[in-house]
Amino acid sequence: MKTYLITYDLIKPETSADYVRLFANIKSHLSWAKPMRSVWFIKTNRPRAEVMRLLRSAADANDKFLVIEVTNDWIAFNLPDTVITWMKSNI
Repeated sequence: MKTYLITYDLIKPETSADYVRLFANIKSHLSWAKPMRSVWFIKTNRPRAEVMRLLRSAADANDKFLVIEVTNDWIAFNLPDTVITWMKSNI
C-alpha cells in the first residue's frame, strides 16, 4: 500500500460540481487527510495511474494535478493535529 500526495488547481470556484466529484474520488481511497486547501494525502492500493485517472474523471481539460508518492522522510509545521496524527500512522 502506498501513500500519495495529491495537489490540484481547478479553474472553477470551490463550490462547483467539479470539487464535489473530485473530493468524492479522493475520499474513495482507503484513508485520506487534507492538510491544506488544495493538498490531500491518500493511502491506497491503487497504482498512481489509476489515481490520476480518477482525479481527471472529475475535472475539466484545463485543470492541473500532481500526484507524488510520499516517503517517511517528512517534516511539517502548523498543520492540524489530526493531520499530523494521520501522517504519523500512514506515512
